[in-house]
Amino acid sequence: MLTTRNVIVSGRRTSIRLEPPMWDALQEIAQRERRTVSDLATFVAQQRNHSTLTAAIRVFIMTYFRDAATSTGHLKAGHGRARGGHHRRTTSRPKHRVSSARSGCDQVPV
Repeated sequence: MLTTRNVIVSGRRTSIRLEPPMWDALQEIAQRERRTVSDLATFVAQQRNHSTLTAAIRVFIMTYFRDAATSTGHLKAGHGRARGGHHRRTTSRPKHRVSSARSGCDQVPV
């Protein structure tokens, strides 16, 4: 079931239809990045190429969590191999920062 919500994209209100788990994931990313869902939607809209905004948001969500699941993402979060070849467990999560610059926004791993 799709849920429709209004967001502001580049200063204009628009409706986006996503599955509830996708909305949850987008909200989680926004919280992690200390941004609003509208900020993320604007970022995605500025970066997308020849797709709908909804499709681009789904790809953004998948890519965000996929990047966090890489070996590098795991190491940055304290998962994976620690020094000495031992595994270290932690509740920390990989962190990414979506920063804005005059030329636009870009996703920068922290």
